[in-house]
Amino acid sequence: MIKPLRCFSFLLLSASSIAVAQTSNPASSSLSSTSAPSPTPLPRTPLSAVTCTETPRNPKRHDQFMNRINQGDIGILFIGDSITDGWPRVGEWSWLNYAPYKPANFGVNGERTEDVIWRLTNGELKGIHPKLVVLQIGTNNIGQCRDEKPEWAAAGITKIVELLRRELPQSRILLIGLLPRERSGDPPLNDKIAEINRIISKLDDGKNVRYLDVGPVFLDGNGKIAKGVMLDGLHPNAHGYDLWYEAMNPLFSEMINSSAL
Repeated sequence: MIKPLRCFSFLLLSASSIAVAQTSNPASSSLSSTSAPSPTPLPRTPLSAVTCTETPRNPKRHDQFMNRINQGDIGILFIGDSITDGWPRVGEWSWLNYAPYKPANFGVNGERTEDVIWRLTNGELKGIHPKLVVLQIGTNNIGQCRDEKPEWAAAGITKIVELLRRELPQSRILLIGLLPRERSGDPPLNDKIAEINRIISKLDDGKNVRYLDVGPVFLDGNGKIAKGVMLDGLHPNAHGYDLWYEAMNPLFSEMINSSAL
């Protein structure tokens, strides 16, 4: 159950542990699947999702993350796209529950796996020692690139997990499956999402990497996205983030409180 104390919200929101998540630039405050108009993606290949981009998608956000790293004291690290980026603002009250763990939110609107790979290989893991990394990425691989095959996107996610394990060997990884999506204008994508989730679920080793599918909490009895849980068929609203928090909390608590690696 979510029990944040509202009378402490100002103090918690001003805490340096969540400063980056609260100082997003104007572009990142819009929960769109892209941070800026992008050229038509090149045709995808099996290497696209695993080959880092030449430049960051959002240099200003990268600079903010590097500043957050310089502040130090990151206890949990959230990595992802706009779905992750939106949690501190849209899901403010559930996000406040993470304040005691000194969170940092490294979510960037519109990112695909190759964008995250660029960030992780360009300084965003240096000098930090989070106890837990919460990773949720991949929806833009299939949302922006209609020719992306599920196994290609899953390979990109797998490479990110491998990078995290190599660079942060003392950190556990909580890998969150792709959320269901029914965004206006999208072709049906939930079959691809199910296949991606099926593949990446095998990364769960029962110890250092755990996989969790929170998607079912967003669905009604007919397998469609329930009313009142998303802003646009892709991004959770406040209630959606509450549901995510509640679904994730048991495994999150088990991982964050365990001392064995």
